[in-house]
Amino acid sequence: MESKNKIALVTGGSRGLGKDMALRLAEKGIDVILTYNSKADEANAVVSQIQQGGQKAMALQLNTGDIKSFTAFIETIKGVLKDQFGTDHLDFLINNAGFGHHAPIAQTTEEAFDDLMNVHFKGVYFLTQGILPILNDGGGIVNISSGLARFAMPGASAYAAMKGAIEVFTRYLARELGARQIRANTVAPGAIATDFNGGTVRDNQQVNQMVSNNTAMGRPGEAEDIGGIVAFLCTDDARWITGQRIEASGGMFV
Repeated sequence: MESKNKIALVTGGSRGLGKDMALRLAEKGIDVILTYNSKADEANAVVSQIQQGGQKAMALQLNTGDIKSFTAFIETIKGVLKDQFGTDHLDFLINNAGFGHHAPIAQTTEEAFDDLMNVHFKGVYFLTQGILPILNDGGGIVNISSGLARFAMPGASAYAAMKGAIEVFTRYLARELGARQIRANTVAPGAIATDFNGGTVRDNQQVNQMVSNNTAMGRPGEAEDIGGIVAFLCTDDARWITGQRIEASGGMFV
């Protein structure tokens, strides 16, 4: 069974960066399955927007921190691929879903640490593992990291450490999956003005100014600055890029 279009799975595709990734992938002629945790309305609005542009799209609920749910989720994906897309494989996996956390090391709780670990590292690791059997040879994986894995900002230790782990994991994916011609890369956004982390970068004037002052391009990022990079990595133009970390931060702390 072969679908006419390539298909991408984007976790956390209902808003912010994930929404822009989904829309930009669709602009490249790639069909999209996106996941959402709780915002079904927002996810369905993105699906409608993609469909209006002529691509196929579906939204599925998934808590990427609930690793035990992945087996059933992957069975659902298989059913959706067969029934809605006329195929049995995906081409691209975009591990984007996540949430922010801000606390000094001295005040980071084990519960907060575990929540971050499950969504940002363990969940990514095992969802990727589960998708590998239904990922087409010649496909690609894009993991979303953060500028915070390179520069240290007080209060982000646990979140940033998980993103550092993702960057190492991505290089191992590239190495192990190269024989299947599957590429794996990391995109690391800088500070972005979205509702992420309670909208701090967007809404807190002091934070916004601090980011602008420390960024070569003189402003915080927007969601629209990131999606196109992910979409590019899912095209043949990027066929010789694997195992790389691409930071998209406008030159933050460059």
